[in-house]
Amino acid sequence: MTQSLITRRVTQRVMVGNVAIGGDAPVVVQSMTNTDTEDAAGTARQVFELARAGSEIVRITVNTAEAAAQVPHIRKILDQMGCDVPLVGDFHYNGHRLLTDFPECAQILAGYRINPGNVGRNRKGEDQFAMMINAACQYQKPVRIGVNWGSLESDLIVRMMDENARLPEPKDAAEVMHEALIVSALTSAQRAEKLGLPHDRIVLSCKVSEVQSLIAVYRALAKRCDYPLHLGLTEAGMGSKGIVASTAALAVLLQEGIGDTIRISLTPEPGGDRTQEVVVAQEILQTMGLRSFTPMVIACPGCGRTTSTVFQELAQSIQSYLRAQMPVWREKYPGVEEMTVAVMGCVVNGPGESKMANIGISLPGNNENPAAPVYVDGEKVVTLRGDNIAGEFMRIVNNYVTRKYASGDTVNHGSEPVSV
Repeated sequence: MTQSLITRRVTQRVMVGNVAIGGDAPVVVQSMTNTDTEDAAGTARQVFELARAGSEIVRITVNTAEAAAQVPHIRKILDQMGCDVPLVGDFHYNGHRLLTDFPECAQILAGYRINPGNVGRNRKGEDQFAMMINAACQYQKPVRIGVNWGSLESDLIVRMMDENARLPEPKDAAEVMHEALIVSALTSAQRAEKLGLPHDRIVLSCKVSEVQSLIAVYRALAKRCDYPLHLGLTEAGMGSKGIVASTAALAVLLQEGIGDTIRISLTPEPGGDRTQEVVVAQEILQTMGLRSFTPMVIACPGCGRTTSTVFQELAQSIQSYLRAQMPVWREKYPGVEEMTVAVMGCVVNGPGESKMANIGISLPGNNENPAAPVYVDGEKVVTLRGDNIAGEFMRIVNNYVTRKYASGDTVNHGSEPVSV
């Protein structure tokens, strides 16, 4: 992977279970279940799937007494499955009671997410916030203070809007809203510290659903604190809209060194795979050169020279295969996540791109010689022909992975034949 030119913002380091956020740690990928937490088996299964896909922290809803009672069982099931991913509890409205009434839940969770807008108003809200922070102090847990513009404290926004209206030159309402989000996060963090929560156990987030607003808020927030920041476009949407919007917002901030952990809040399509949000988060970080998670497949878009769908089908099957192998390869073949595989459709860019990848194949375009040269570490090693090019190329990829990454040594193929 090309070395990143991004200079990360300097922050405190916060430990969530065995995962570091901020400091010199890489940007962490996290996700959230959409199961009913009262269903311990179903929730544990989805947590396992998210973790297997690469989610390094998984958040679960803790909204009822029954859900809080199931958290220890969820953790036990995960431990039995050999899954040590940290679980963060998402609390709204009644978190103070749940953390007090279910001490085992409070102890088992690796961290808590608290929304200042949903802990109660005035003195009652202050007391309930204090109860949650006291639980975090007692059990030595980190807290993400997660402000969301859909649930911002009403008294705060009313007060700030009134103050703005009295100014000789009032600010735009959007600017006031942005500032209210930041004030909510920072004052809540300061209050938490006064209650005894250490500075290095606080993560902040200020989520909105508009790209430009998210960028503006986080730029301002990053200048005013050294807490690690959790990035995410809330209610990003479904399908390509959610992916594009999240990428547009997060890429700008990450390029500026802002952001220590990310979540892509996609609305799953009916029957859709929840792990898609993990894949998108990883692909944002990897394509920006911030981290490597899985071998990258480089494939041409196709044109009038490539009316055959062979290269498209091969690229798709290779990409799916590589991602499916990563849970095993990640442990067995360190470094394999930085491998690149090129699947090209004709001679225009095919040989050149193939030579620059670790492994590349240049399939024939229209009216080209029906042969597919394969390049390994920049050198042509074999030419494939016939009806089983895809299967033979897949075997070459497997052979390369086992030879190069099992010992971490670089393979120098030269002109030696490659076993297929």
